[in-house]
This record gives sequence, C-alpha cells and structure tokens, in this order.
Amino acid sequence: MRRGRRLRTLGVLLALALVVAACGAGDDDDETEGTQATTADGTTETTGAAAGPPEAAAGFDGTTIRLGVLTPQTGLASLIGIPLTAGNQVYFDQLNDAGGVAGQYQVELVLEDTEYVADIAVQAYNKTKGDVVMYTQVLGTDVTNAVLPQMKRDRKVASPATLDAEWVLEETLLPVASPYQVQMMNGADWYFTEGGGEGQTACAIIQNDGYGEAGLEGVEAAAEAQGFEVATVARYELGAPDMTAQIQQLIDNNCEVVFATTLASDTSKVFGKAAELGFAATWLLQTPGWLGQFVGTGLVDYLEANVFVLSQGGPAWGDTSVPGMANMLSAIEQYKPDQGPDFYFAFGYLQAQTVHALLEKAVELGDLSEDGILAALEQLGTVSYDGLMSEYVYGPVGERNPPRDTSINAVDRAGPWGWSQVVANYESDTAAEYEFG
Repeated sequence: MRRGRRLRTLGVLLALALVVAACGAGDDDDETEGTQATTADGTTETTGAAAGPPEAAAGFDGTTIRLGVLTPQTGLASLIGIPLTAGNQVYFDQLNDAGGVAGQYQVELVLEDTEYVADIAVQAYNKTKGDVVMYTQVLGTDVTNAVLPQMKRDRKVASPATLDAEWVLEETLLPVASPYQVQMMNGADWYFTEGGGEGQTACAIIQNDGYGEAGLEGVEAAAEAQGFEVATVARYELGAPDMTAQIQQLIDNNCEVVFATTLASDTSKVFGKAAELGFAATWLLQTPGWLGQFVGTGLVDYLEANVFVLSQGGPAWGDTSVPGMANMLSAIEQYKPDQGPDFYFAFGYLQAQTVHALLEKAVELGDLSEDGILAALEQLGTVSYDGLMSEYVYGPVGERNPPRDTSINAVDRAGPWGWSQVVANYESDTAAEYEFG
C-alpha cells in the first residue's frame, strides 16, 4: 500500500482553526517571530516563522484575498452547485468574522455561473483569472478537464468539486475527499463481503462522460481485485428524457446489483423507470446522484428497499460527538440558519476549510502569487478535519495520499438528508492499495 509522506500536521480548532506547523527553524540568530492566526473562538495561534507580509498579487490587494468559484447556479447541476457554494460561503463568513486568513486578511468569493457547461466554464475562467488568487471551487469532471490546460499554463491553483482520481496527480489542483473510484471499490467490497451480495450478478449504469467513467473505473478495479464480472454497462447522456432502454438492458442481463454513477437530475428517472418495470435490483449510488428530497416522492418505498448511497467517510449529519460536525453545525446556526442537512453543503464547507489551510501556508511563506500558492501546496502536508472527514496528505504530486474510506448509507425517509448510516469510514484492501496514476 502506498502512503504519502506526512510533511506537517494541520489541525482544525473549533469551526475554522487550521494551524499550520512551524517551518524548519534556522540558526537561533536568524529566527523570526511566528505569524499568528485568529481562530473561531478569538484566540491566536502561532503558525511558524514569518517570511514577511505577502506583496499584492492577482486577487490580493494587500487586505482582501479574492477566490474564484466556477459552479452551476442554474441548469441541471445547480442542485449540487448551490448548496456546495453555500458551504464555501459559510466557512469563509465565519473565518472573516474571526479575523480572516492569518488573522488579518479577509476572504471574498467571486462567483461565476458555469451552467455545468465546459465552454461557459472556460469563458468564466478567462474572465476571472486575473482577479482571483486561486479557485476555491470548480464543479464538474468535464468542466475541470476543460479548464485545466489553461490553469496549468497560468499556474493557477483550483480545488475541483469533483472526485476523479486523476486530480490527485495534477500539480495545480487541490482535490478534496476520497475519489469516485475509491467510493466504488469500497462499496463493492462491502456489498459482496458484508452486504449480502455474494455471488450476485453485477452491472453498472453511468452518465456518458468523464464523471461516469471515473465511477466505472472504480467498479472495474473492484471486479479485478475481488473476482467478479461486470455483466453490462448501461450508458446515458446527461438530461436524457427517458431511461427505458437502459433499465431494459439491465433487466436483460439479469443484473442483481447495479453500481450507479449519475447526477441527481437523472437519478429520479433511473429509479422511476426501474420501479415502473419492476426491476428490484440493489443499487449502490455515488453521492452526486442523491438528493434528500427523493424520500418525499412516490418512489420512497422503492428507494428504501433497494438503494444504498456511497459518500465520503465521516460521521452522520448531526453527530455532535464529532468535533468537526459540531463546529460546522455551529457555523450553520450563526450564518445560514435555514440550511438543512445536505451532503453538498458539507463538501463545500470542507473544501473551503482545505483552501484556508493552503492560504495560511502561503501567507506563512509570504507569497500569494501563483508561484507562491503552488509552493505552498507542495509544502502543505497533512490536513485534518476533526473527524468531519478523514485527513488528506498533500505535497508534491508523487507524495499525495487522499482518504481511502467511504461511508455506506441506506435510504431512510426518517434519516437526516434521506439516509441513515450503515457503516462509517469503510476502507477495503482494494482502495487502500490503489495506485494513483
């Protein structure tokens, strides 16, 4: 099993405090005082030897750090983009009230609606790249692939709101959470060893794009490791009006468990047609395919009987015994009290938390330019989240190590966000040993 080397430890104190470990000290005569960052409770933490305040740079005027957000606020994927961006905003609202990055720099988000369309995202990137330090969110696998070549040329760092394993080895990307491939590996291992699926015929249904292929890659890796075959793969185009042909394909191949990589805008059509045709397979669904509102529809009986949702490792929503969850709920209560349980909101919050860690490191190094952010990313080391998500090891791309665990959730109309947790932080040998690249 390959593991990244842990360079430095970053802890989360209350809702926001990501304390960056001290840089290696030089001779005593050359040491400078450490920089201080204000945490959510108003205390200050020394974060290491200061390199001097960063000079003005693109997106930084000496007072405010501007961060780009390229996300669908309209269109089919806005059901994900809107709550995810709210999670970004709540985190930075609380950080700003606590003093900002390093206790002195406020954060402002620069939002552009991509409509989940690659060409529009490229235009939005070109419009904003000179006005932001980096991007705290770029949503969508195909969108990220479309923008990434220019980001590489511009040496602009972005946090993708997509979990393709490809991002782990991209120098200019700051990925968050366990990749889609890992989720499917863990889901398959759990189902065939603990979930009652031993010997069943496995199939897949995927969105016909990079996102869908990422999920399928995980299923195929699990099949190779565990010795099962994928009998058929049904593909569909985003926004397809009818799923009759795809469900009939699954029926014709006697599928008993189906691994689904879909977006929520199409999931209801998939499950609706399955229920209509009496197709009662077990479904293992990746998180972007889920909405808690599904349990308020006429499909709820079918969903509770047949569907499991695979999500990033972490606690059940509302489990305040986990400090990270208690911190996030406190932030919601103060800054967005109408926010209900929402996986996408939580992901956006964690994403912003990770970007905050990177910005703290860049300020510590005294450089918020493109080169400074890249240097900070190489030196970032381990980011931890007080149990809200498993830690992620950053650094040079060859040393990065994302979380390898997945939470397994059963659809439950009485549960927060429409599910109840079956297993938290499940990690299979297949996922633990998976080589990125």
